Amino acid sequence: MSKNLSHVSIVVPDLEAAIATMRDVHGLAIGPIKENLKQGVRLAYVDLGNGKIELMQPLIAESPVGRFLAKHPGGGLHHLCFGVDDVPAETDTLKQKGLRVLGDGKPAYNVHGEPIAFVHPTDFFGALLELEQNSAGPTEKTLGIRHES
Repeated sequence: MSKNLSHVSIVVPDLEAAIATMRDVHGLAIGPIKENLKQGVRLAYVDLGNGKIELMQPLIAESPVGRFLAKHPGGGLHHLCFGVDDVPAETDTLKQKGLRVLGDGKPAYNVHGEPIAFVHPTDFFGALLELEQNSAGPTEKTLGIRHES
């Protein structure tokens, strides 16, 4: 099964300020702001060609990202993400090897409609690991995803 580094995710307290810093200080182009209502986040991506930086701001204080920001008010590195061919097959393989996959077993989807799963940080050197399928899944409309203009 092939794997690639999809993105590194950084939680920020102010998405617009983070976008301005990436653009004005680092000279990086930012994609459109999107919302994933099911995950309770607003986000935007910096595409570096060989991987992306995901800037993420919580919409809901009680969400996992909201709780992360409460512990780290200035923001910080939240997770890294591997792109994989088949998320369910990959999670099954990891579970068979004794790793803990987070969640209730129901499918979860990212802002692009691709299936995702998370591996517990203690099973990946203290870092939260996201697995993201490298192909399209349900449409953004069915997932409660909005694009801001």
